[in-house]
Amino acid sequence: MKILVPVKRVPDPATTIRVAPDGAGIATDNVKWVINPFDEIAIEEALRIKEKQGQGEVVLIAVGQQSWQEQLRTGLAMGADRAILVRSDAPLDPLAIARVIAKVAENEKPELIIIGKQAIDDDSNQVGQMIAEMLGWPQATFASKIELNGDRCSVVREVDGGLATVAFPLPAVVTTDLRLNEPRYASLPGIMKARKKPLNEIAVDSLGVDLTPKLKIKVLKTPEKRQAGRKLGSVQELVAALHNEAKVI
Repeated sequence: MKILVPVKRVPDPATTIRVAPDGAGIATDNVKWVINPFDEIAIEEALRIKEKQGQGEVVLIAVGQQSWQEQLRTGLAMGADRAILVRSDAPLDPLAIARVIAKVAENEKPELIIIGKQAIDDDSNQVGQMIAEMLGWPQATFASKIELNGDRCSVVREVDGGLATVAFPLPAVVTTDLRLNEPRYASLPGIMKARKKPLNEIAVDSLGVDLTPKLKIKVLKTPEKRQAGRKLGSVQELVAALHNEAKVI
C-alpha cells in the first residue's frame, strides 16, 4: 500500500509569535519551525499501517520553500520512504494547497492520504476535505482510530456527541485527531538514513494548477492582554457588573 502524507511547516508551539510590521503575517526571524503536530500524527499512523502490513511505501509531500526540506527530512528520519517538495516561494491559500496535493496524488496514485485535521498556525481545517472532493474519494475526518481490511477502511471519528464509526472503500482521505496515536521520535540511525532517502523537488508552476488565491488576510494583530480580575463586595455588585460592564445578563 502506498500512503501519501502531506506535511506543513509551522512555528514551534513554544515559540513567541510576533506580528509582522505590515500586519499581513507573522515575523519569521528567530522562529523555530517544526512539523505541524497533527501531521506528525499522520506520519506515525502511516508508518504503523506499513509496519502492520509488512510492506508498503510512505511518501511525504510539502508545498513551500526550499527551507521546508528540513521538516521533510525529519519525517524521513521517523521512517518515511521518500519525500516530495513542491517548490513555491510565494505563500498559497488552503484551496491552492489542496489543488497541488490532489494533482500530485493523481500522479502518485496512493491508496490512502492521511493528513492532519488542521495546521496549528491558521487552524483552517479545510485542506483534507478539499483534497477528497477534488479527487472524488471518500473521506473521514477527526480520526481517533484507523483500521484497514483489504480494500476497505474503517475509521472511528470524534464528534460532538461521542464517537462515530464510518467505513468506506479505498482510495480515501483521512484527517487525524490528537488521540489517534503518539508520534515516535526520530532515532539517530533514522536521522542518518534520512540523508540518503529520495527528496524530489517539483516546481509548482509545472503542475498546471490554478494558484489564484481566494483568501486574503486583511489584518493580523495580537490579542489584547487579559485584564486583571477584581473582587466585588456583594452579589448585587456582581450582578450589576455582569449587566452593565460585561453585558452578559
